[in-house]
Amino acid sequence: MKFKGVLFGVFAWLFAGGLLAQDILVMNVNVVTMDGEEVLENQAIYVSDGKIKEIIALGPQTPRMSADRVVDGGGAFVYPGLAEFHAHLPVADDGSTQLQEESLWLYLANGVLRIRSMLGHPSHVDLRRRVNSGEMMGPRVFISGPSFNGNSVSSPDQAAQMVRDQKQAGYDHLKIHPGVELDEMWAISKTAKEVKIPFGGHVPLAVGIDNALASGFKSVEHMDGYMEGLLPEDLVIDPTTSGPFNLKLVGQVQLEKLPALIEETLDQGTYIAPTLTLFDRYFGYIPAEEFRKAPEMKYLPGPLIQQWVNTKKQLERAGMLDEANVAPYLAFRRQLFLELHQAGVPMILASDSPQVFNVPGFSIQHEIALMSEAGMSNYEILKTGSVVPAQYMGKENEWGMIKKGMAADFVLVEKNPLEDLKTLQNPKGVMMAGQWLSEEKLKAELDRIEKNHERK
Repeated sequence: MKFKGVLFGVFAWLFAGGLLAQDILVMNVNVVTMDGEEVLENQAIYVSDGKIKEIIALGPQTPRMSADRVVDGGGAFVYPGLAEFHAHLPVADDGSTQLQEESLWLYLANGVLRIRSMLGHPSHVDLRRRVNSGEMMGPRVFISGPSFNGNSVSSPDQAAQMVRDQKQAGYDHLKIHPGVELDEMWAISKTAKEVKIPFGGHVPLAVGIDNALASGFKSVEHMDGYMEGLLPEDLVIDPTTSGPFNLKLVGQVQLEKLPALIEETLDQGTYIAPTLTLFDRYFGYIPAEEFRKAPEMKYLPGPLIQQWVNTKKQLERAGMLDEANVAPYLAFRRQLFLELHQAGVPMILASDSPQVFNVPGFSIQHEIALMSEAGMSNYEILKTGSVVPAQYMGKENEWGMIKKGMAADFVLVEKNPLEDLKTLQNPKGVMMAGQWLSEEKLKAELDRIEKNHERK
């Protein structure tokens, strides 16, 4: 039998026993590469040393292949997995890492292979090292430093030093919160650019969306600041009466200002982390007791769920979450999300987990459903969780697609996610850093976590 081109080299190596330990061959799969919308049918993916070495078309003339481990995909689909780019890794007062480790498994069990943790703690630096070195199983971790806010920042000079300290400590990102003054923001911006660390987050009222964009926010979390940028210039915002995220002011939005704001966003190359599910669950009008009953709540400690219930009920009792207040605001956010997306503003998949009623991993599935309801296509939704986060981190040649030479990180699902997003909710297996996690393994980890938090 004659062989041609690259296939000859691959098969000759396979047959010659050139495989290293833990080389894996995933057979009989359809590949959603995310390099465009084309699906490669009936393929095999050869994984070695944590990388995709070859993607091989199967057919009658394909030579027999073997590896240390062969996984039969049974005609299922593989895609590059998802990102959660607004996560919050837990921090325990007693130094325990149990909730951190459980969170990582909750992400993996939902096909989430990258997280950007947005409220850093020194313990997260070591956690990132352990995960990224393979010492601990979990999605790849990027971490921000501790928050820049009205309590942690006291002057421009102190803010600049805080930037340098976080860069020196090894954080990947800076997180901006409310309370930062405009002169402090400019100091943060100047120093962050000097030491080459990206920053983003909330848009402080004293800064405003125009200055936030001009300062170099790489990401705006929750689409924060956009509504305020569309309000009348002479309107004085009173946070004590305007509701969470000023939702009661939505009736005064001047949408004719939006094109100019979109142009600013595009000019600066700023990314948006919309976190639609945070607003749907935390600030939406569906009662707290309904979300308490959600099946995924069993994977978190009961006291934390009760804390979330109490937090939301406090807003409910104050009348802040009445449907008359919230429905117009949520409708505006969906419209804003879609118009930003359609104009070409890059969106990164983010749900703010674990935050009120957003359980790690599971909340990404809720975010996906809301993005779809808002009008984003399946392909574009998948891009927000794969291609775009890789671009955000400057790693588009290393991960985010299923291509030769890229990281062997992908997820096996029953159906084509370009046609059925619900299939993402039930991974049949996960390839993480070149290690295969079977459906049985993922379920066993979920069962273990559920037992850890069994309600008495």
